[in-house]
Amino acid sequence: MSSVAVVQMRPRPGDVAGNRARTVEAVRRAAAQGADLVVLPELCTTGYDFAAAAALMAQAEPVPEGPTVAAWAAEAARLGVSVVGGLTERAPEGCYNAAVAVGPHGVAAVYRKAHLFAAEKALFRPGDSGPVVAELPCGRVGLVVCFDLRFPELPRALALAGADLLAVPTTWTDLYKPNPYDERGWCMANVLAQVHAYANRVYVACADRVGAEAGVRYLGASVIFDPGGVPLACPASPDGEEILVAPFDPARARDKRLGDTNDLFADRRPDLYGALSGAPPAARSPLPDGEAEPTQQNARQRSAAFGSSTP
Repeated sequence: MSSVAVVQMRPRPGDVAGNRARTVEAVRRAAAQGADLVVLPELCTTGYDFAAAAALMAQAEPVPEGPTVAAWAAEAARLGVSVVGGLTERAPEGCYNAAVAVGPHGVAAVYRKAHLFAAEKALFRPGDSGPVVAELPCGRVGLVVCFDLRFPELPRALALAGADLLAVPTTWTDLYKPNPYDERGWCMANVLAQVHAYANRVYVACADRVGAEAGVRYLGASVIFDPGGVPLACPASPDGEEILVAPFDPARARDKRLGDTNDLFADRRPDLYGALSGAPPAARSPLPDGEAEPTQQNARQRSAAFGSSTP
């Protein structure tokens, strides 16, 4: 049995060194609470408020050689824990929205966000590595970044590749959401993560941010679900920095049996629905005459200036 922690934090835009130090301190506090795996938010060292691609490049770091990964690796080795965190990766061909998994013995995996949202498409290159599962001492951890959760193919592919837990550095925002929370204080991304846990019988650990940038509010509500879709750590507050810790048992995630007659993976019928992974139609169907896109004008304007990735 292991434990996983999700760190909900408020990065300071542009303060890469300060944010890096705060992530290291958060890892220490999570380890002190018994965590074997610590999940940090998306782009937790930079924030999202980039005036232009040049500003993004100035704050980005090479992976795995950069100072943030080095700091996480040093802390992981010292404490005997693993860390998954999101950062801006600088590569020769451009920048990626990346998640890095670091264990006590160094970097275990790097994942580049595959599904870019809104203005991200003008800033980042889309990742093309496919599903990435990190082999860590606590178990097999699949890497997902925020908007990736909107695409069921990736969580399922990670589960089929053997992931016991999906680690999700994320930035859930209020874009396109007139009412971001339900009566329980859950946002829809909480429900989405719960569905992936239940449908794939894996743990899902989502580490979100709080605060606001460029007029866009972050929703907080970080959460950890078990393979039955049950919240082990209920959604965190909408605006406070918190660390949630919950137990994590890889053996439970690897058992896909449902009673005596069914197995979630053995019962799959890819012969019937394999086309779901094929190419989409060439053109988007037009809206009926006079019907507007289902977004608000102010949200559209904010999205154009802000690279948010909101599932």
